[in-house]
Amino acid sequence: MKVLMFILIAVAGLLVITIAKFFSLWLRAMVSGAPVSMIKLVIMRLRGVPASTIVNTRIMAVKAGLDISSDDLEAHYLASDGQPIMGKPASGTYHVESVVKSLISASKAEIALDFKKAAAIDLAGRNVLEAVQTSVMPKVIDCPDPAKGASTIAAVAMDGIQLKAKARVTVKTNIQQLVGGATEETIIARVGEGIVTTIGSAATYKKVLENPDTISKKVLERGLDAGTAFEILSIDIADVDVGDNIGAKLQAKQADADKQIAQAKAESKRAMAVATEQEMKAKVVDMRSKVIEAEAEVPKAMADAFRKGNLGIMDYYKMKNIQADTGMRDSISDGTKETKSKKE
Repeated sequence: MKVLMFILIAVAGLLVITIAKFFSLWLRAMVSGAPVSMIKLVIMRLRGVPASTIVNTRIMAVKAGLDISSDDLEAHYLASDGQPIMGKPASGTYHVESVVKSLISASKAEIALDFKKAAAIDLAGRNVLEAVQTSVMPKVIDCPDPAKGASTIAAVAMDGIQLKAKARVTVKTNIQQLVGGATEETIIARVGEGIVTTIGSAATYKKVLENPDTISKKVLERGLDAGTAFEILSIDIADVDVGDNIGAKLQAKQADADKQIAQAKAESKRAMAVATEQEMKAKVVDMRSKVIEAEAEVPKAMADAFRKGNLGIMDYYKMKNIQADTGMRDSISDGTKETKSKKE
């Protein structure tokens, strides 16, 4: 009997302690019109869920006219605890409060959003509260993003003149495409591509400078927000500056390349001419050697003619006289040429 009494007293004491611990939460929920049973509060404690978070967020929702059960809030806490938001770590408490606040904001702004959708967006890693706020108050995205290092988007018109543009894109969140929709980086990339294409298709850079709004009009017509988590409201060209004359630079480089090619061809021809000249000189030397060789055979032929009686001594002397006379005339003609050259 004593043991039974001890057990009963222990159980009663445990119940009193538990009731005392959760009584304030239970009473606050009851008074606020968002009741949560004592048993559920105890079970939350056993599951490791902070009961104060569930009770406070439920009271917040009920006071805003939203009926969200404690089971849904508890389930979302357990599913989201430790899940990051946009790459940043966040606790389950933050997730639950963010979802409830986003539902309240959407309800006040008459945006269609239920708890299931908001929880799915939150579990996907998106900041659902920020998304709802952006739907109510659109935000401006700089294109290109200054945080990435580039301050302008460079493009070249058809006349070869480079233009540097900067755009500001006003967007609001598309709640229905938030799960699976592309992020801001996709919007920036698409708008940048549209600006480059529009400037590149312009006949002259002057037309772009005269009507910069043509860029935004053509870019908007492309439907760049398809498949993204945003809806583009407007694209404003904040600045357009004239850059380098890319066409002239390319032509100068092409002319320099053509010049180098022509010089290479001329050098090749000169080398071939030099080689041909050297070859002809070698042929002249070869012919001279053959002449000398033939002249060396003359005395032999004359001696053979003397032996055979085909050449007499008088014939020999006549030939020598003729050679001497020819040599004298050659020397006289050479002297005459030198005298004329000196006079000139």
